[in-house]
Amino acid sequence: MPISESLISIKNLKHFFGQGVLQKQVLFNIDLEVSAGEIVIMTGPSGSGKTTLLTLIGGLRSVQKGSLRVFGQELYGASKHELIQVRRHIGYIFQAHNLLKFLTALQNVQMSMELHEDISLQEARARSAAMLATVGLAERSHYYPENLSGGQKQRVAIARALVSHPQLVLADEPTASLDSQSGRDVVNLMQYLAREQGCTILMVTHDNRILDVADRIIDMEDGRVTQDASI
Repeated sequence: MPISESLISIKNLKHFFGQGVLQKQVLFNIDLEVSAGEIVIMTGPSGSGKTTLLTLIGGLRSVQKGSLRVFGQELYGASKHELIQVRRHIGYIFQAHNLLKFLTALQNVQMSMELHEDISLQEARARSAAMLATVGLAERSHYYPENLSGGQKQRVAIARALVSHPQLVLADEPTASLDSQSGRDVVNLMQYLAREQGCTILMVTHDNRILDVADRIIDMEDGRVTQDASI
């Protein structure tokens, strides 16, 4: 998939929840550009629209009004097939690690490669094992999530997000459930792997302790971008 000059290009994006008299606007005239290789952090109070914007960029919600282009693909009016093609190049990391309890760490990581039909089962397993080793969990690859600590689960989630070498990683509060040291370790790991793989990270966080990893910080409030500053 070709990379446009801006990896993400958003113009006059609006979004609404609800219908009729209950309809509420949650995003107002968002304009945003993110270049390949950037680490961008979005901050702001709860309810400011950060997660909504992240899920729109990730093709997890339908664009209602405005233009949102990812990897040069317009998501407004995009078909289901076009959205799937975009998602193949995105890694997702959520606040809740969202690991499947009945799969081992290795199986959870390997599952994210199922969208890639050109990768054999044997290669997927080998790449998943190598990525778990990279995040320091080689000896726990056959553990189930219930036998892993919170920090270890989030490292499995990072491995799952990055194993297919995505062009873009979207992270929603990845350190929220972690203690200070585990949170720092997780973010340092994300930063290291992103630099190694040359991918872009767009992260939502309330954690002021990790803002130093960003190239840019975007502040949101009441559905609007209030500040966009390079570090």
